Amino acid sequence: MLLRNLVLIASSFCVHNALAEQCDINLKYGVIIDPSHVRIIEHGKTYIQVNGNHQLFINGSEIPLSDEQKQLVSEYFSGIREQIPEIVSIAIESVDVGLKVVNKVIAGITGENSASHQKLQKQFDELQWRIRTRFNHSDNSFYIAPQDFDNFDDVLAGEFEEEIEAIITDSIGTIVSTVGNAISSHDIESSEQRPNTLVRNMGNISKDLKLNSKISTIESKVSVFCQQLKNLNTIEQKLNENIIKLKSFNLIDKN
Repeated sequence: MLLRNLVLIASSFCVHNALAEQCDINLKYGVIIDPSHVRIIEHGKTYIQVNGNHQLFINGSEIPLSDEQKQLVSEYFSGIREQIPEIVSIAIESVDVGLKVVNKVIAGITGENSASHQKLQKQFDELQWRIRTRFNHSDNSFYIAPQDFDNFDDVLAGEFEEEIEAIITDSIGTIVSTVGNAISSHDIESSEQRPNTLVRNMGNISKDLKLNSKISTIESKVSVFCQQLKNLNTIEQKLNENIIKLKSFNLIDKN
């Protein structure tokens, strides 16, 4: 029961399910955002770049725009500038919550100052830092690769997903060892009461970390994010209709 609960709790904080249910949107290109410009990346090269509010370059050439076209470009790329950091934030928040759950479990079982917990905490700190640097080049610079949001696991770039699974697997091994030692001990408290205490503590973790509230918050953010992308898709269609050079442009693809 203890191991099953750990696996269920840890896995529940991947935003994959929420996105699969709520977001039928794909990003067909990579996007880089920094304070001075937005770049759309195709096959590793800059396809579109917008400097400031509406200075548009396509394949390195500046495109003259009417006032109406400038307004469309500004509205669309301002939206992109707002939404890409948001999905990066959701991805990082989701992983952080999941790692805190596992961390809390291990601390409750082995003790916060145990070698097992200290090792786990170090792994978490390093992983969280690398995930942040994967998406955030600096405080105001973001990158996201082409994404199919009904398969959001890809946002973690594979290597992180595998590392998270490895950490959880290692954590489960620690729990098995700790519980096994308790059960095999001749000490009555350890052998009879401690396993029950551990299971009871698992039930308290959700309350302590306010997990239901955090799940609800993440799901709400996903819902708002997806709706905003759909709104931007409508503006993207206007770009296709009003700027000849952007006729085939399709960053946001609605399934």
